[in-house]
Amino acid sequence: ISNSEGDLLFLLDSSGSVSYYEFSRVKEFMWDLVQPFTFGPRDVQTSIIHISTTPTMEFPFDRYMSSGTLQQAIRDTRQLMGDTNTGKALSYAKEKFFSDEAGARPDVPKVLVWVTDGFSTDDISEPMQLLKDMGVTVFIVSTGRGNYLELSAAASQPPEKHLHFVDVDDLPIITKELRDAILDVIQANRLYAVDITSSSFRLMWPQLLSQETGYYTLEYAPTDDLARKRTKQVSGADTSLMLSNLTPETTYEVALIPESNVHYFPPQTTRVTTLAEEISPAQILISESGPYSFHVSWAPTLDSVVSYQILYGPLPGNSAKLLEVDGEHNSTVVENLAPNTTYLVTVTAIYKSGKEKSLSAKACTQE
Repeated sequence: ISNSEGDLLFLLDSSGSVSYYEFSRVKEFMWDLVQPFTFGPRDVQTSIIHISTTPTMEFPFDRYMSSGTLQQAIRDTRQLMGDTNTGKALSYAKEKFFSDEAGARPDVPKVLVWVTDGFSTDDISEPMQLLKDMGVTVFIVSTGRGNYLELSAAASQPPEKHLHFVDVDDLPIITKELRDAILDVIQANRLYAVDITSSSFRLMWPQLLSQETGYYTLEYAPTDDLARKRTKQVSGADTSLMLSNLTPETTYEVALIPESNVHYFPPQTTRVTTLAEEISPAQILISESGPYSFHVSWAPTLDSVVSYQILYGPLPGNSAKLLEVDGEHNSTVVENLAPNTTYLVTVTAIYKSGKEKSLSAKACTQE
C-alpha cells in the first residue's frame, strides 16, 4: 500500500495487568496490521508508546523506514510491567505526535491505535479529548471487558467504526477491517494514484470544489527532470484524472492546486512510480519434439508478469487448446499432440496492469 502518508502511533498496554502471552499476541497483531504499508518520509511512519507507570517511547516515527527493520523492532519490544497509567501515556502521546524530535511530520494525518485490556488507573477523558481536538483519529482495540460507554466516548466517532472488542486470540479477525479504516483516514482529503501501468495512472482526490466554486491546476514532472513539468486545468466538479503517455519505471512528482474563489485549500502532492514496460516474450524456442509432444520455452521472464498463456492448435485448422503457466516460469511441455503435424503456438504474457502481449511460432511433431 503506497501513496499513503500518515503518522501511526500505537499506544500499547505494557502494564502488569497484561499477561506475557497477551502481550506477544498483541505484538503479532500490530505487525499484521501495518505489514502491507510502505514506510518512509513520504509514506507511513509508525511509533510505539508503552502504557506503564511512566509512559515510554519504544522508538520514534522516523527510525524504521523498511518493513524488515520495523518488523524486527516490534518483535524486540519488551513489556515494561508497572501501573496502567493510560491518561499519562495519552498526554505524552499528544506531545510526541506533533514533535520534530519524535520524527512526527506537520500536515499529515495522525492516527492513534490504543490496544488495551480495558482498564486504566487514571483518567483518560480529558487527554483523549485534547488529542481528538488536535485532529487525531482514535481507534481502540479492547481485548478485555472494559467499560463500553467510557471506551466508546474515548474513540473517534462513530464508535462502531473506531472501537473493537475482541478476544486476544481473535485479533486477526479485525485486522483487515481496522487496516482499511486506517487507510480511509490516511487517504481522506488526499491526492493518490490508482490503476498504475508502465505508461499511465489515474489520480484520485476528495471533492473540495464544485463547478461554481473554482477549478484545479494539476502539475506533474519526472522527479529527476522537473524542467519537463506539464500542467493541466481540471473542472472543480472532477475528482479524478487519467495521466497517460508517461515513461516506464519513472517516479513522477504530482501537485494538485485547488483554485477556489471561496476558501483557501493547500496544494496536495504525491509521488507515483510507473511500472516496468510491458514487452512481448522476445523469443520462443521449440525443443525436444517427439510424435506426441514438444517443449516450449520463452524469454525473458519479468516481475511485472502474472502468468503466461500458451495457445496451440494444428495448421490448418480452427481448433486450439490453452495452457496457463505461472509468471515465474518460462517453459512448459505441450502433450497429447498428433504425429507429423504442424502446430501454431502463441505465448501471451499477462501483466499485472491487465495488459497482454503475444508472440507466435510454428512447431512440427515428428512422424
